[in-house]
Amino acid sequence: MTLLTSTQFFSFLGAAMLITVSPGPDNLMVLSIGASRGRTRGMAFGLGCAIGCLSHTLLAALGVSALIKASPVAFTVLKVLGGLYLIYMGWHALKSRGGAHVDPAAQRNGESPLKLFGRGLVANAINPKVVMFFLAFLPQFVDVSHGDAPWQIAQLGVTFTLQGALLFGMLGYFAGVIGQWLNRRERAGLWLDRVAGTIFVGLGLKLIVSR
Repeated sequence: MTLLTSTQFFSFLGAAMLITVSPGPDNLMVLSIGASRGRTRGMAFGLGCAIGCLSHTLLAALGVSALIKASPVAFTVLKVLGGLYLIYMGWHALKSRGGAHVDPAAQRNGESPLKLFGRGLVANAINPKVVMFFLAFLPQFVDVSHGDAPWQIAQLGVTFTLQGALLFGMLGYFAGVIGQWLNRRERAGLWLDRVAGTIFVGLGLKLIVSR
């Protein structure tokens, strides 16, 4: 089986980690649950969100495989459309005014860690925006000349899942401290959005111009 090159792996890992820590519904929810219900529940929800990415990895791998078999032109079209989508996401992140806020009181309920894990898993697995993101983001790091594109997609997806589980777990564990820090520093979320937006636009442009 074709393994990712070190360049593929580390460039993808860096981009994935920056995107994962940028303020968004998933990580802010992990922080809120961790701050209000304790570390275990915050980590459980975050782990569910991360594992949910595996379903999108499977869809992306099967979809890319089918496109490559059907037509290289179709795969190029997918990359261009994915690039435009990433630029669209990046533009909105760059326009964001920040305002990332964690409200510990919003998640005071009696859900068990297992139930929260399931909630995070389902919420991520059925989110159409995450499906579109994976279809746009993962092919960016596929080298068709390297062979076995679906297997490359699978490796990228598992890498994204593992780093997501690690970072979400850390967010849940340190939720109280991180949440207070974000609430005191509104511009922190703004600059994280700026970084993520720049990455999205850069990746999107690279997808469009590369063949």
